[in-house]
Amino acid sequence: MGPLSIGGGDESSSSSSSAKKPLFLTIYATLVIGFLLSSFYVFSALYSSGPGGANTPTTLFTSTPPSATTTTATSISDVNSTRAAPRASDGGGHTANVWTKPIWEVPTPGSKMPPSHTFRLTKELVESRVKDNVIVVTFGNYAFQDFILNWVRHLTDLGVTNLLVGAMDTKLLESLYWEGVPVFDMGSNMSTIDVGWGTPTFHKMGREKVILIDAMLPFGYEILMCDTDMVWLKNPLPYLARYPEADILTSTDQVVPTVVDDSLEAWREESGAYNIGIFHWRATETTIKLAREWKDKLLADDSIWDQNGFNELVHKQLGPPVDEESGLVYAYDGKLKLGMLPASIFCSGHTYFVQAIYQQLRLEPYAVHTTFQYAGTEGKRHRLREGLVFYDRPEYYDSPGGFLSFKPSIPKSLLLGGEHSIESHFVLVNYQMKQIRTALAIASLLNRTLVMPPLWCRVDRMWFPHPGIMPGTMTRQPFLCPLDHVFEVNIMLKEQSEETYGPKIDIREYSFLDNPLVPKQVKESWLDVQLCQEGSADCHASTNTSRPGILRFPKHSNEETAREEKFRNRVKRYTSIWCCVENKEPGHIYYDMYWDEKPNWKPLPPATRADDHPPF
Repeated sequence: MGPLSIGGGDESSSSSSSAKKPLFLTIYATLVIGFLLSSFYVFSALYSSGPGGANTPTTLFTSTPPSATTTTATSISDVNSTRAAPRASDGGGHTANVWTKPIWEVPTPGSKMPPSHTFRLTKELVESRVKDNVIVVTFGNYAFQDFILNWVRHLTDLGVTNLLVGAMDTKLLESLYWEGVPVFDMGSNMSTIDVGWGTPTFHKMGREKVILIDAMLPFGYEILMCDTDMVWLKNPLPYLARYPEADILTSTDQVVPTVVDDSLEAWREESGAYNIGIFHWRATETTIKLAREWKDKLLADDSIWDQNGFNELVHKQLGPPVDEESGLVYAYDGKLKLGMLPASIFCSGHTYFVQAIYQQLRLEPYAVHTTFQYAGTEGKRHRLREGLVFYDRPEYYDSPGGFLSFKPSIPKSLLLGGEHSIESHFVLVNYQMKQIRTALAIASLLNRTLVMPPLWCRVDRMWFPHPGIMPGTMTRQPFLCPLDHVFEVNIMLKEQSEETYGPKIDIREYSFLDNPLVPKQVKESWLDVQLCQEGSADCHASTNTSRPGILRFPKHSNEETAREEKFRNRVKRYTSIWCCVENKEPGHIYYDMYWDEKPNWKPLPPATRADDHPPF
């Protein structure tokens, strides 16, 4: 068997601590020489200098100072009040426009938070950030602060500074102010926690978007409205300016491309819903009318999802085309000129992370929206991290216990042999899952953060029955699939009782070590971990061997039964489902971390409703 490799912590400390811990039964019970793992690497935690140390990477976002004060929430109904451009004391007796200073320029240390009315949404406030008559807007609550900071950082990296962030709670408003981000108060009094997709609070957030658009359009500026769980990869403003006649340009959930260049989608061939996570509004008579009707429709019926409400209204009329070239189409009242942004470059979670259409068509993506994923907010964050488009704070890149990575060994026949089917997909995934299970055990034993390996799939996942790959899509087989296609990323990252589930096993995305924000010291400080035959020479948990930089563990070490059971309790909850078999109810198939312990295990949907439960 090849060496097991590990990363992050100096070698002496990692070996001395690990020598005191016996190896899990899980490791030796699942390990077959030359079959499971080709290599493990332990990366050093030598990089541990504190904030401001010589080795600390550039801080991406500043910290909220302790002097932050509470701001009273105001109502968005105040947006039409007439005020001069917001000004506040800088703490030294002078006044300064808090909206026109450069983004990321933090307030003067020791200064006070401006009064609450300073953050009311007014035309003058928006005007202070507008450029070329365009304002780029997102909004959210404190639970999405890191998404918002990431959103702002990507735009400022692209040179786009005509932006504003709406804060739905006071905690986020204060935090963004101290970060140097232009923020206004939406007066929503929203909870600061993650509300979850589809919940009543989620729907309330959607209504806030509509209320915001309705309030801002009369100001007369163009609005590029964005969800916080999307990222700008290229400045979109020149693209939007190519369609000056458009009243609305919207992203879509289209997964089958209708064009092969960067033109608007062919509206006659469009089958996906119009996705309101990215859309551009011009202030015209018909858009103002649409926004008002959309708002009234949602406020009159709590059961309507904001996106569905928009789609219903826009589809009141669809056609004829505005002209023969632009791709715009008359919609809604027959006057609204609508265009659909191409899903190949204004990407959904499927066209970007699964199909990678932009790569296949040799196009440059403008944006990615974390739709089409299956692990909630944690899954969205992990997707962006996998794609190297999420800015984390410096501590994320330097785990105190260090890192463990491994290079999987996958036979070519499992990737390319035979037909791509549900059966061959599960053979491939189960093979990888067994290796990951072993790696999780070693990471737990060594108190390391596991860098997950790339995960290969042969068939796609959806939330409805399908033949394995969506007809007409550009999904290649096999493909590198997001972790949330197989694993419950939100469960893997969730804090759980150690008494029941044993020590937490932290993870990082497969692309982690390719991230330029990972300190050089972490990447370069590593040693091999090898599983050896117990009783043979030099086979003990120590680095004191004839080969420097090698950490050797017996393959058949003893362990306490209690720890083994806690580990099993934890990791068997990590796996998700594949969905869904056609013409079968239920049609989903549960992945099983311990599939190999069940004789004649086969990838089949539950036979009855009583059998429809996870494998624990």
